[in-house]
Amino acid sequence: MSAREQARESVDEPRPGRHVSGAPDEAGTDRPGPGGSVASVGRWVGSAVKEVALVLVMAMVLSFVVKTWLLQAFFIPSGSMENTLLVGDRVVVSKLTPTPVDLKRGDVVVFEDPGGWLGASVPTAPRTGLGKVVHDGLVFVGLLPSESEDHLIKRVIGLPGDHVVCCDAQRRLTINGAPITEPYIHPGDVPSSITFDITVPQGRVWVMGDHRSDSEDSRFHDPSGKGTEGSVPIDRVTGRAVAVVWPFPRFGWLSDHPTTFSGVPSAGSGP
Repeated sequence: MSAREQARESVDEPRPGRHVSGAPDEAGTDRPGPGGSVASVGRWVGSAVKEVALVLVMAMVLSFVVKTWLLQAFFIPSGSMENTLLVGDRVVVSKLTPTPVDLKRGDVVVFEDPGGWLGASVPTAPRTGLGKVVHDGLVFVGLLPSESEDHLIKRVIGLPGDHVVCCDAQRRLTINGAPITEPYIHPGDVPSSITFDITVPQGRVWVMGDHRSDSEDSRFHDPSGKGTEGSVPIDRVTGRAVAVVWPFPRFGWLSDHPTTFSGVPSAGSGP
């Protein structure tokens, strides 16, 4: 065979791993071997795990920030606010109240026990092991609602300096001399079966449950009848309940019923 024929034959049979044009063949030896493929997959998995971990950490940090300064979820354990709130409801509380947003009459607020309101708590079966760690962690970052073990929820009736009286001739509460009609009270209840005549001390609020016959509120914790013991220090207020978020069929915003209190004069200006 001549040298020219040998050269033509070598062109007709390209080297493994090369096209005739000289470009790499996708099916050729330039592809990474089995070891290279495993290494590539390992690097991809490692990168994905790092990204997921970063997202989870950022989500937990964001949840913690939101819970600490903006919003917190609470579980409703009793019927003292029926029918506004039912047992088992989960509510979201805005921590922008009472600071920087001021409290208003009619606000539904969550507050820490001022002392002795809750009495002895009913013991519950303690969580243990991994379940406790996971539950406490999710509550800590705000992804689960607090079980409200040392908190209460009531409606603000009197602000600092308000003169709150039960009741007038029509069995209505009066605030600074102005009677109020309360549409949120549990059906069949009266505004109060306990009479009182108090002035709310500065830095405190007078609170009552909407289910007046089933709520041990400011009225029950004021033996002196002066409003001092029964009122709640504002610095104990965690925030204002703004919405029911669970169960889903009960989702809705909570009203402060501004029309109920629109005719109430400011403290010190009533008759």
